[in-house]
Amino acid sequence: MQPLYILLLIASYFIALIGISWITGTKADNATFFKANRQSPWYVVAFGMIGASLSGVTFISVPGWVEASQFSYMQVVLGYVVGYAVIGLVLLPLYYRMNLTSIYSYLESRFGFYSYKTGASFFLLSRVVGASFRLFLVANVLQIILFDQLGIPFWATVVMTILLIWLYTFRSGIKTIVYTDTLQTLCMLIAVGVSIYYVSTDLGIQGGDLISHISNSSLSKMFFFDDFKSADFFWKQFISGAFITIVMTGLDQDMMQKNLTCRNLGDAQKNMFWFTVVLVFVNLLFLTLGVLLTEYARQNGIDASKDDLFPVIATQGTMGMGIAVFFILGLIAAAYSSADSALTALTTSFSIDIMDIENRYPAEKQESIRKKIHIATSVVLILVIISFKYVIKDESVIAKLFVFAGYTYGPLLGLYSFGLFTNWKVKDKLVPVVAIASPILTYLISVNSLAWFGFEFGFFVLILNGLLTFLGLVLLRRK
Repeated sequence: MQPLYILLLIASYFIALIGISWITGTKADNATFFKANRQSPWYVVAFGMIGASLSGVTFISVPGWVEASQFSYMQVVLGYVVGYAVIGLVLLPLYYRMNLTSIYSYLESRFGFYSYKTGASFFLLSRVVGASFRLFLVANVLQIILFDQLGIPFWATVVMTILLIWLYTFRSGIKTIVYTDTLQTLCMLIAVGVSIYYVSTDLGIQGGDLISHISNSSLSKMFFFDDFKSADFFWKQFISGAFITIVMTGLDQDMMQKNLTCRNLGDAQKNMFWFTVVLVFVNLLFLTLGVLLTEYARQNGIDASKDDLFPVIATQGTMGMGIAVFFILGLIAAAYSSADSALTALTTSFSIDIMDIENRYPAEKQESIRKKIHIATSVVLILVIISFKYVIKDESVIAKLFVFAGYTYGPLLGLYSFGLFTNWKVKDKLVPVVAIASPILTYLISVNSLAWFGFEFGFFVLILNGLLTFLGLVLLRRK
């Protein structure tokens, strides 16, 4: 595919996003930026959250997992359903009852100042590293297929990327994100659907035979009950999926900020229900595509696997420019639907939780300060992504940083579990010590558990981390 066509595709895509920003940004203020004035239609939020929950990493990685782990990922997805039920029935009522802008404000009312700042700080760390890692992967793909050929250095690609995101989010923040996420989700789903069509047609599979072909494939095994020590064991993945959802959606300002833009609790709960149903179906589509791509690679002698499978077949295969166009469109949509909301959530959390702009500054200065924080957050993301390329360089180290960022959700799980399921008070000033020690202990236990016990934790590290935090808070209990 010619670089000029890719450039035109990217330009057209961002023009559409900026157009949405212009429409939604009329008379925008901080209430618009943080909460969209609580006027978002629930069905728009539900559809848009699909794209936000599936990043560029998911778009590339999930199809590539099928060859090695078959459909075992669906065990995690089924656990998601339980997690979303907990969010809809337990966490959303709490957030709406307290009328929260930042969900971490709950920690201050429950435990105190230091717990509040600890929770917000762990979120900021997680989101900065996580969002930077996701954008780094996608920027690398775009660099290889486009910008290297145009002579544009990687740092310029990153700066341009963040600048474009800032451009369509700086005025109305989450209000714009709700609607741009809808467009991006639509683009991503079209990309997956078109890719399935192209690959299945090339393999000679007729539309009506696709379901039976997938169900009869050895790659579509979904449930694994044989070895409880394995990372693929059903109950390990199912329970982990539930906790991953509770923490990485229900305790994540990025994801919950969209839910809090709905008009009322009832609308937010409807949004969560329908979002869950659609998300299960969408993950099945990604895994179906993974089966087809794996079979296509085997039949055509393509030496690509894991994260390389989808990009190589889409851009270097024999199926023409159509699949390449939709692959790039889907990749961009998946990447930016998570990146733009991350930038908005980071700005919101730093403004409310760290700077406390609603209480420390007069109303006429709050919007100006929020805009400066938005710019500063954009600069931080640029610097972290560029550091991945030029300072750290080793991709295995970067991947470990991303995994370790996931450890920082464990203390949030422990804090909220302790707050919701006990009435105990804690020694607030010592909470940061527990929150820092828990991920370190979790890491040491998880990396040695295979050698010590022959047990692979996998996604279970999140539960272990939360449990250690919970036990630490028990030790800090005030009598």
